[in-house]
Amino acid sequence: MPTETPPSGAAGWLTRWLESVWYRKDPPPLWLRPFSASFGVLARARLALYRAGWLRIRRLSCPVIVAGNIAVGGTGKTPLVLWLYRWLEEQGWRPGVITRGYGGNARQWPQRVTANSDPAEVGDESVLLAKRGVERLAAGPDRVAAGQMLTRDADCDIVVCDDGLQHYRLGRDVEIAVIDGNRGLGNGYLLPAGPLREPAARLSQVDFKVYNGASEHGGHTMVLSGNAVLPVDPHRVGAESLSALKGQHVHAVAGIGNPARFFDMLHESGIEVSEHPFPDHHAFSAGDLDFGHDTTVLMTEKDAVKCAAFDKGSLWFVPVTAQVDEGFESALRETLAALGNVEMNRRS
Repeated sequence: MPTETPPSGAAGWLTRWLESVWYRKDPPPLWLRPFSASFGVLARARLALYRAGWLRIRRLSCPVIVAGNIAVGGTGKTPLVLWLYRWLEEQGWRPGVITRGYGGNARQWPQRVTANSDPAEVGDESVLLAKRGVERLAAGPDRVAAGQMLTRDADCDIVVCDDGLQHYRLGRDVEIAVIDGNRGLGNGYLLPAGPLREPAARLSQVDFKVYNGASEHGGHTMVLSGNAVLPVDPHRVGAESLSALKGQHVHAVAGIGNPARFFDMLHESGIEVSEHPFPDHHAFSAGDLDFGHDTTVLMTEKDAVKCAAFDKGSLWFVPVTAQVDEGFESALRETLAALGNVEMNRRS
C-alpha cells in the first residue's frame, strides 16, 4: 500500500509522533505523563468553575444540542450534525447549526455561512455543511454569539452545535459525544500523552454516546456510507461510483482528523490506493495535488470545498452520509419531546 506523507515541518512530525503514541498498546513515555496530569487539573477546574457559577453560562432562547467529542481528531461528528439537521426538520423543528469556523481567517465573527462562502474565511467544515443543504448556519469562535445570530435572524427554534462539548459558556440541553468505534479513546491519557481533551469519566455525564463504526462499549452506533464519486469542480458534469473504480489505481488525499478511515473505505471497495495524508484542515495548493498526468485523485468532501480552483478534470470527492441505529433516533425523539414540554412551561 503506497503511502506518501507531504513534508510539513517540525509541527507535522510532532503531530504524527504523538498520534503514534496515543493509539498504540504501550503506555505513553513517562516524561509526557506529568503534562497530562496538569492538563487534567485545568480541565476539571474549568468545568467546576462553570458548574459552581463562577464562570457564567449563557443560554440561547431555544434548546441547544451539542455534538462533539472528548478526543482530538476526526470522529465523524460533522456527518452526524448533518443527520441531526435533516432529522429535526422532518420532526417539524426549524433547526440551525453553529460551528467554530476552524481555520477561517474572517476579520468579523460570527458570520452567516452559505454554499458560496469562502472556506478560507469561515472554515472548510462550515462550507461543507452549507453545500449539503444547511440553510440556517452561522460560524464563529464565540458560539453563543453565533447562536444568537441564528435565533435572531433565521427564526430557529433549536440549535445544533457542531463540536463544542468543551465550550461550556454555551448552555446546552442535550450532549452527544461522538466516539471513534475503532480507535476508541486511544491510550486513555489526556493531552499531550494521549488524545483526550477531558477525562474519560466525562462520557458518563453526556446524554448520548454515539460510536462511529463497530463498538463493544455500549451506546449507540453510527455508520458512514458513501458510494458516489463526484467532480470537485461543481461546473464539471458527470459522476462515478466507488464500485466502478474497483481494480483501478487512484491517488487518495485526506486532510481530516483520521485519514485512515477514508483510505480504508477505498481499500474495502477494491481500489488500489496511493495514500496522501495531510494535516486536518490543510490549506491545499495546486502542487499538493500534482501526481502526474492522467491520474485520478479522490479526496474527502471536506477537502473538496477548498480545491475546486485546482480541478483540471482529475479531482473527485466521495461524500458520506451518516446512518444511526433506531434506538438513538427513538431516544432522541423522547428527549426532545420532554424539552418541548419544558419550553412550553417556561413560556406559559
